[in-house]
Amino acid sequence: MAFREYKIGTRMFGIALGGSMMITLYMPSLSIYSVGVTETGLVKGLSYGHNSGFSYEDPFLQGKGKPLTVTVKKDPVTGDDIDPVSAYVYKAGTPFPSAIRNPNILGKAVQALSAEDGQVGEAVESDGAVFLVSRGDYEGETFPYIENVTATRKWTADAVLTAAADTDKHHVGSGKTMFIREGCWWCHTLLPEQTQDWQYFGLPPRLGDFNGEAPTAFGSDRKAPDLLHVGSRNSSKEWMMMHFFNPRLVQPHSIMPRFDYLWGEVDANDNDIDFDQWRTDYKEYAAGNSIYPPVVPNYAPNSEIRYLMDFVLSLK
Repeated sequence: MAFREYKIGTRMFGIALGGSMMITLYMPSLSIYSVGVTETGLVKGLSYGHNSGFSYEDPFLQGKGKPLTVTVKKDPVTGDDIDPVSAYVYKAGTPFPSAIRNPNILGKAVQALSAEDGQVGEAVESDGAVFLVSRGDYEGETFPYIENVTATRKWTADAVLTAAADTDKHHVGSGKTMFIREGCWWCHTLLPEQTQDWQYFGLPPRLGDFNGEAPTAFGSDRKAPDLLHVGSRNSSKEWMMMHFFNPRLVQPHSIMPRFDYLWGEVDANDNDIDFDQWRTDYKEYAAGNSIYPPVVPNYAPNSEIRYLMDFVLSLK
């Protein structure tokens, strides 16, 4: 009989905690599962990759193990010009996204089209693959689906990457990892509310936009603009560079921290970046002693700021 009240209380606490976790985590996943994926959800899943947060492949959140989003303008097999299309390139060993690993989350129609027309079942992670988001008919309606063009068109990851210019390669998946690691979602949401947000930030997302995305980055307490459609509102790479290097260059009263350290040690010409001198010159400009602000260095092709900017500019 000793401590019986404590045992009962402990059990009741466990039941309450388990129930709350089921309501918070498990039940919403069933709702998303039942709705089926949208075209936006397919694009996000294929461009972000398997997991944008902590994972075995990327324990330190450096953007490793992520696909590349490539704008393909020439058929990599024939060399013929084609209408530009976004291809999601998974080099050999890059983990496939949940949409490929667990196609049940796609919904009946998208799953059937992806399997039959898209041949996603032929994709082999150890060999790599290239995917497109295509459209097809299922029971009289048109749906988006995943096309494994490595199987349907013989596009290999190496061929697509070799044929594409560096400016057509976008590190969207690695950039989302930067977005999470740097805590951007503490101030910026990716979820416009169904209020006046529509008029400025754009339409809120649909439930099916999040199938297979891990983790989502809705945001918490918004202290800065929503970014879900920011790539449509502002696609200026130059403005983004200035904003990330020192937000006060474009918004004098911004409370956003500097992210200049994401440039790394060298610029695009492999020259050392003198951060101390840049900040000294900026202070002179801010004090009114210089007419023009110091020039923001162009980033190196493999810098983390490129990853982050590729992600932000992909939000349309």
